[in-house]
Amino acid sequence: MVTKVPRAYTAPPPALPTISTRPRNRWWGEVLLLFAVYLMYDGVRMLVAAGHGQAFADAHHVLGLERALHLAHERAVNHAVSGLPVLGVAMSYAYATLHYVVTPVVLVWLWKRRPWQYARARTTLVAATLLGLVGFSLFPTAPPRMLPGFVDTLAKYHEWGWWSGDASAPKGLGGLTNEFAAMPSLHVGWAAWCGWQVARNTTRRLLRILAVAYPVFIFAVVIGTANHYIADAVAGLAVIVVGAGLAGAADRLRGRSPVQRVPASA
Repeated sequence: MVTKVPRAYTAPPPALPTISTRPRNRWWGEVLLLFAVYLMYDGVRMLVAAGHGQAFADAHHVLGLERALHLAHERAVNHAVSGLPVLGVAMSYAYATLHYVVTPVVLVWLWKRRPWQYARARTTLVAATLLGLVGFSLFPTAPPRMLPGFVDTLAKYHEWGWWSGDASAPKGLGGLTNEFAAMPSLHVGWAAWCGWQVARNTTRRLLRILAVAYPVFIFAVVIGTANHYIADAVAGLAVIVVGAGLAGAADRLRGRSPVQRVPASA
């Protein structure tokens, strides 16, 4: 009689974290999408410019609400920043530059290094921007720098940089920017989006600290340069939250399930 020797139990190999197999969008398609959003922004700019009288009335409504809530501290911060050249120049450069540099860098980083997170992150940003355009058209708001008692920091220090005296656009191109797009603040909204995406997609402590500090710094910049009200910043955060909700809902409607990601060091 042959006695069968039981085989030793061997545990199955641990499952490897999966990455979405969804094909990555072509880079030129992403560029065209973002360019289309910019064209929509430019169209809204022309519509809003025609009704600048309403923009000043809305600005006083915003300040009135902030005073009622004891939040109207913009003037003190603005005077403190504009009164010190080292702060005024530094924040002017930050306002005229970072908004247009950091956001594309984060988008490209996500597209190349975190493709499983890119699609929803991009949809969040686009949806939030479109919501911002709706805000610009329905509630055009003159920034604090256009009101009595405030100092236009970029105009005061415009000889120190490339921006013009009437906007953050390059000299001679001030008419190409929407000067009544204070509500909501997409400077703050986009900065919050950048900080959120970097913080959740890296394990590096320094990058996470910078990710948290960046939107806080941009908030100080937009208030110090008198380009936005505190209420604008709150609205900028709100459109990002709503944009994230819309992006998640769009994924669910398309039947996309969450994917696991490989922990990353960068």
